Amino acid sequence: MKNIQISKIINPTLSSDGAGVKLKRSIGVEPNYFDPFLMLDEFGSNNKEDYVGGFPPHPHRGIETVTYMLQGEFEHEDSTGAKGRISSGDVQWMKTGSGIIHSEMPAMSEGRLHGFQLWINMPAKLKMSKPDYIYVDSNKMSIHKDDDKTIKVIAGKFNNVEGPVKGHNVEPIYFDVELNKNKIFNFKLPSTHNSFIYLINGEIKVGENKHDKVKDSTLILLSKGENLSVNAKSNAKFLVISGKPINEEIARGGPFVMNTKAEILQAVQDYHNGTFVK
Repeated sequence: MKNIQISKIINPTLSSDGAGVKLKRSIGVEPNYFDPFLMLDEFGSNNKEDYVGGFPPHPHRGIETVTYMLQGEFEHEDSTGAKGRISSGDVQWMKTGSGIIHSEMPAMSEGRLHGFQLWINMPAKLKMSKPDYIYVDSNKMSIHKDDDKTIKVIAGKFNNVEGPVKGHNVEPIYFDVELNKNKIFNFKLPSTHNSFIYLINGEIKVGENKHDKVKDSTLILLSKGENLSVNAKSNAKFLVISGKPINEEIARGGPFVMNTKAEILQAVQDYHNGTFVK
């Protein structure tokens, strides 16, 4: 079985989205696309001015958005009539399909807001499907814990602990790993998948090959293989995310990701003429 090594280390780009929410963007800049992953943002600040504007109503088509809240609260509302609150430790996995208009606004006027949003592409056969949600409350999260580590399993399976996201076309793995200093996280990934680690804090070494120091808020693209080994040089917290490539042409137009430019133009037309939401 092939050991997994670091393919590329990427420092996120400082950016903003929505109504001025400050964030760190890695996938969506370099690389622009890591099939099936379209975007990865980390948002986090103790300063309310960095997040209070939130993400006012905006459309999506053809993608899935996965919001993982580490700290703070967002209120969500959309064109299907769904609404709710995403609190610390919660996950909202939204399949936008044929089209949804939604908003995500901070339900807090002070304190720390910290979390992630991941965009996953949808295959052509599912892009115009009915919008759908998977909600994972923090108190119902699947967790593996031992003396070396704590792993929150959002998708995939670690030992006997299985996440709530199942039967998905890209067979995703999404772990939040807290690894104690000088301990090792070993996991077998599918050799078919594209995989990455996002280091949130601490310092880690990945694989056996020598590589540059990796510490805090860093995207680590992994080579294809099966045996993943992560050594914590200090107490560390990181995401392990993996998915099967879709291998289709994509066309991007802001919040729309389809297979052709014509489909993007149709999405824009549908949005402006009021037929976007089915």
